[in-house]
Amino acid sequence: MLMDRYTLLQKIGIYAAIFLFLSFILLPFAEMFRTSLSPMSHLFHSPYEIWTTEFSFEAYSKMWEKVPLLGRYIWNSIYIATMVTTITMVFVVPAAYAYARLDFPFKALSLGTFLAVNMFTGAVLLIPLYRIMRTLGLLNTYWAMIIPGVAFLIPTGIWLLRGYLEKIPKELEEAAFVDGASRMYTLRRVVLPLAVPGLIVVGVSVFIGAYAQQYLFAITFNQIPELQPLPAGLNQFIGYQSVEWNQMMAAALTGILPVMVVFLFLQKYLVAGLTAGAIKE
Repeated sequence: MLMDRYTLLQKIGIYAAIFLFLSFILLPFAEMFRTSLSPMSHLFHSPYEIWTTEFSFEAYSKMWEKVPLLGRYIWNSIYIATMVTTITMVFVVPAAYAYARLDFPFKALSLGTFLAVNMFTGAVLLIPLYRIMRTLGLLNTYWAMIIPGVAFLIPTGIWLLRGYLEKIPKELEEAAFVDGASRMYTLRRVVLPLAVPGLIVVGVSVFIGAYAQQYLFAITFNQIPELQPLPAGLNQFIGYQSVEWNQMMAAALTGILPVMVVFLFLQKYLVAGLTAGAIKE
């Protein structure tokens, strides 16, 4: 009986912790959605009211009139994030494989350096990055936002994928080497097919990171409105005397839909990749 009570209390504690965690994560999105449905007059009502009979989707239609280039901004965000993810994975895959399988001088030091790079935010390196982009003639182009994104996400990708590749048995590669296969052939035909769940986890993580870090690079390295991503384009909802908060929240929620679709579509692969290797055989 005592054990049953302990088990019940344990379950209650676990579910309570999960509820608090999900509330902390989801409440901002719930407030954004409520704001997008509310008229401007209700947003500044005192005392604060959660519910109003004036809820409508009017902001979702007016936001396209307020910012005519909104669709282009959303497309730019998707394009930039996709390009950053693709280029990052091209560099991450061979680099992570080298760190997982090869021994070379300064391996631990260089890997630690990658981790140290992740401790710096983009704002710290904006001035040298700006000078590099200006020297290369990349200012006011998509590449001015893509290249810095790749540079900051490669270390994270290497760390994530390296840990997954280390869980793949070396005996599989050794058998391929015995048959005369080269290391690159083994990587393509043996390792990568087994590492698909890990590749998806890293790819989605990089895509989300690329989608989230666009604002700083966009407002610093690009002055062409047609090339701006959504985070920078949201500034147009801010006027001289007022801010269209409901339309801004509607546009922001519309802009994160691509990330949510990617996550939901790849959810089962993400779970498989995150739990792979968790059980020791």
